Amino acid sequence: MHIPNVLNMVQAYSLYEGSFSVDKSRKFVPFDPAVDDPKDRPGSMFIHVHPFLIKTESGIVICDTGLGHTDDRGVLKLYNNIRKLGYEPDDVKYVLMSHLHKDHAGGMVKTEEGSPRIAFPEAEYIVQRGEWEDAYSGISSSYRTEIFDVVQRSGNLVLVEGEGEINTEISYVHNGGHTPNHQAFHIRTGGEHYFFGGDVLPEPEEIFHNYVAKYDFDGRRSKELRQRYWTEGAPEGWIFLFYHSKNITMGRSQLRPDGSYKLIEAR
Repeated sequence: MHIPNVLNMVQAYSLYEGSFSVDKSRKFVPFDPAVDDPKDRPGSMFIHVHPFLIKTESGIVICDTGLGHTDDRGVLKLYNNIRKLGYEPDDVKYVLMSHLHKDHAGGMVKTEEGSPRIAFPEAEYIVQRGEWEDAYSGISSSYRTEIFDVVQRSGNLVLVEGEGEINTEISYVHNGGHTPNHQAFHIRTGGEHYFFGGDVLPEPEEIFHNYVAKYDFDGRRSKELRQRYWTEGAPEGWIFLFYHSKNITMGRSQLRPDGSYKLIEAR
């Protein structure tokens, strides 16, 4: 069992892009619960979008990149959130992509002087080769190939296959489930083990309300994977990063008196 060192400081941060409603058109419409009424958007799902920043010994890591929404000045909200933490986009050394649906891949690029350019010019973009090929296949309207064209021309794209290591801190594993070639990441740094499951484990409720999701390519596999990750990660003290969470965005396990585990906010 892993017992976290109480002196460790969690070095992962949500880069919260916002809350959105999504209906059958698959358009992501900003939703502010303070002023917007969900009854006015019938048939919609309501989701949060949380890219993550992790400080590692080998540099700043970003886990997925959001929708690519901008502020009134045309600056990526992702950039603003990175700068609030005291970093610059050029500090990012790795962009870890679980998959390439538009709510995860929009911030891979930016628009500057009217032209699309890569958002993190000093970073390697880590993508499963099968996911990259699927993105161009036309199998889903959730892929925006104009984004991928920019990434491909940049020279920053690193296609990986199966499972392996990026460096001594970052490893990846092809897990499928949400898309045929979805991948998850393990980031071990600063005495902590961060797990980013992308859309195979997007919300903490999915660990405990174990169901088959209709939006997954293989819902049964995703269901099995969620249980496997919790069974393995809870005793080991993993910090789980939940991309679409409405409450706990970064969680770790806490042992109950009966020997089971509950999820608490990681701090």
